[in-house]
Amino acid sequence: MSYGNDFILTLFTNNPDLAQAGNDAGINRIGLDLEKIGKEHRQDSSKTWISNHQAHELQAVRDKLTRAALFTRTNPIHPGSLDEINYLIDQGVEVLMLPMFRTVKEAATFIELVKGRALVSLLVETAAAAMRLHEITKLSGIDEIHIGLNDLYLDMKLSNHFEMLTSGLVDMLSDIVLTAGIPFGFAGIGRVNDSRLPIPGDLIYAQYPRLGATRALVSRVFYSPDFRTLNLTNEVNAAREALDQWHLAGTQKQADALTLLRTKVTNWTV
Repeated sequence: MSYGNDFILTLFTNNPDLAQAGNDAGINRIGLDLEKIGKEHRQDSSKTWISNHQAHELQAVRDKLTRAALFTRTNPIHPGSLDEINYLIDQGVEVLMLPMFRTVKEAATFIELVKGRALVSLLVETAAAAMRLHEITKLSGIDEIHIGLNDLYLDMKLSNHFEMLTSGLVDMLSDIVLTAGIPFGFAGIGRVNDSRLPIPGDLIYAQYPRLGATRALVSRVFYSPDFRTLNLTNEVNAAREALDQWHLAGTQKQADALTLLRTKVTNWTV
């Protein structure tokens, strides 16, 4: 195996056909984004997509998965969290992601409610959670951490999510997580050579091995405008090959890619 082949990719979809295509293409985790509480309010001025997924759609997605694990992003901690988590686990969800938490207590509550029945993924996407990450990583029962750049840049009132990568903040957070021995990922990936992207995808790919990340979300732009017009298996394989190439490129080339990324982001932001 290799860095790219071992890299964990996660796809959010409620479309059974896309779920099957992703499963067949070797995407590791596929499932629903059920986060609703507070999301529309905090993202009403952004262009961020808001999920319309419904819990009853889990079965149709689950039935298409023969290789991929069933994955769900839950709501933030709320009075109905236990019922929500129990329902999702009963539906066969194997990995649960907690969004929009701000305190150590919220993360601890989520871990306690899951009770080892599914893998726990903590989504660090608030400034408060980022500032408290050192204490959060001391909790027992965290299987992975994902750094969510979209909501984090909004919470920090930056210009765009790419600034999170070029500012050194993700470097600091990744050091904390890796020191704690917890696997982590960040953001989402598009296709390697997609000319529609404002920032070359290849420069983003370079940041994963540079930072020691081992997982990422599959961005909607990866399979847009229509996954049926793509050979999704070829695209996923190309993504894994790019990750391998950057992993083997060495620290100097990875640092050069970061320098070029900073230039591109600065020019795009201005």
